[in-house]
Amino acid sequence: MKNILVVCMGNICRSPTMEAVLKQKALRANLPLHIESAGTIGYHQGNPPDSRSRVAGEKRGYDFSAMTARQVTLQDFTDFDLILCADKQNLRDLQAICPAHLQAKLKLFLSYGTLGKTEVPDPYYGGAQGFEQVLDLVEEAADGLIAALR
Repeated sequence: MKNILVVCMGNICRSPTMEAVLKQKALRANLPLHIESAGTIGYHQGNPPDSRSRVAGEKRGYDFSAMTARQVTLQDFTDFDLILCADKQNLRDLQAICPAHLQAKLKLFLSYGTLGKTEVPDPYYGGAQGFEQVLDLVEEAADGLIAALR
């Protein structure tokens, strides 16, 4: 089983969406993955995912029910085989604290996509369309990740 951590800044919008989508796609592909999400900051620690993320994701059949925000820990760099970041700033933040011998585990989530985008935009300060765009990008890259892991 591979252990995958998906990361955004606060762990309430993008990374819970990445977690929910990946869990469902792995289940459908009968691929044994352990998937969690975390944030580079602990401001929202213990909170559920943003209601707008949940509403958009649940309309597409994704489950957010057991998720609560947490901050990335140093132990995560050891425990997870792959750590996928929503954007370049999250990646830089993790590179700054990740032990040198584990840096190869860090990648951008959309590096598995084919749409030419590198970053999942933060929808927090926008409207509902931003959450739909996040889902579109995440679903497409998740398909690429599942294919790569097979």
